[in-house]
Amino acid sequence: MELTEEDVLEILKLFEQSKFDFLELQQGERKITVSKAGHVRAAAAAAPVVPAPTAVPSAAAAARPQQPPEPVPAEPGLTPILAPMVGKFYAAPSPSEPPYVAEGTAVEAGATVGLIEVMKVFTSIKAETAGTIERILVSNGQFVEFGQPLFLLRPKAAP
Repeated sequence: MELTEEDVLEILKLFEQSKFDFLELQQGERKITVSKAGHVRAAAAAAPVVPAPTAVPSAAAAARPQQPPEPVPAEPGLTPILAPMVGKFYAAPSPSEPPYVAEGTAVEAGATVGLIEVMKVFTSIKAETAGTIERILVSNGQFVEFGQPLFLLRPKAAP
């Protein structure tokens, strides 16, 4: 039995309402991995930095196996800010407002740097450490995967 787009969306909706922090579902070659904000699987945290894939038109299409993206060259001193879940990335709180951050923006630990939307539920993406946004790896409205690097942050030097 193949998962339909409606099945995937229902799974995501139920996951968001659950007490679980992490879900990995595999059916044949299709694999779906989601996580709630703040929970990053150890393997994902240690994964190499990769660029954002091209926009995906639907959740069902996103669940299909894809070619692995080319890795982003590691840059010494930069820390990735990873997507905490699968969903649609938004750079601003609304289309009429400016983005939360731009390249060169200084952020404090806990500052919101973007949003991910799943089933009309928005989750804030927060910087875990203070620093400066050096690179933005995704575009507004782009579909992102769990553990995908969204930003590269240069941590603030300790006083």
